Amino acid sequence: MQSQQKIICLMGPTASGKTQLAIALTQFFPIEVISVDSALVYKGMDIGTAKLPFEDRRGIPHHMLDVLDVTEMANVNDYQVAGRKVIEDIHARGKRAIVVGGSGLFIQALLEDMQFPPGDTAVRTRLEQECEEQGLAALYKRLMDFDPEAGAKVNPANARRVIRALEVIEVTGQAPVTSLTALPEIFPSIRVGLRRERPELDDRITRRIALMWEQGLVDEVRDLEAKGLRDGVTARKALGYAQVLSAFDGEFTIEEAPERTMIATRQFARRQDSWFGRDSSILWHDANSLTAKDVVALQA
Repeated sequence: MQSQQKIICLMGPTASGKTQLAIALTQFFPIEVISVDSALVYKGMDIGTAKLPFEDRRGIPHHMLDVLDVTEMANVNDYQVAGRKVIEDIHARGKRAIVVGGSGLFIQALLEDMQFPPGDTAVRTRLEQECEEQGLAALYKRLMDFDPEAGAKVNPANARRVIRALEVIEVTGQAPVTSLTALPEIFPSIRVGLRRERPELDDRITRRIALMWEQGLVDEVRDLEAKGLRDGVTARKALGYAQVLSAFDGEFTIEEAPERTMIATRQFARRQDSWFGRDSSILWHDANSLTAKDVVALQA
């Protein structure tokens, strides 16, 4: 599976400017982009994910976008299998794979030798249904009852991870072992991090969210709701979509939803920074001054 051609990986928190930098690399070699984002994989989730419109992609193929319906669950092991196949296909076409994203776990799974316990689709589907009927808190209690140490490593608000842990327990009889240490690379990579000062990043997030509302995020959520968004264990939790659904449910007004989305997104960006801080291989650069030419020069 391993290729000698190094993959350029553009990493950083949401709204840091990764996508446009990736597009600019096409002036140096033929590229194809692989998105690493657990929300961009969903069909129809365009405005709230700031998905780059097709007409703005300059003819550059973008992969791992629009591959799941909103009712399906996004998980890292499925992404790993599909994403690695995409990388091999890009290299076979003689092009350069550019990995772009803010999900540290998905990037690690894609590029490094991360192993996952076996899964079972039928078990996962049943657990998703039980989550709907009994609530996430009941499933998290089940996990804690089985193995408090393993359960303590799982965010009780993260339905995907709680369900995955219970799935592994049912299939293997043991709780999953979580390791955040660096692993041997399957694909050699150059990891470039885009950094912005916190006030600037917060401002970019605020402006991005305002634009989402101007572009019609509320209508997009309403349309996806009719297509089963509420049945999606992971899709309905995506930033922006979760807040609009909560407003629909009367938890707060629709006018309050943008502010709540902004706060949640800023908190998410800080968690991204914490995750990336564990990866000593990332070459951090000021996003305001970093150019595509600079990225290419890092290979020398």
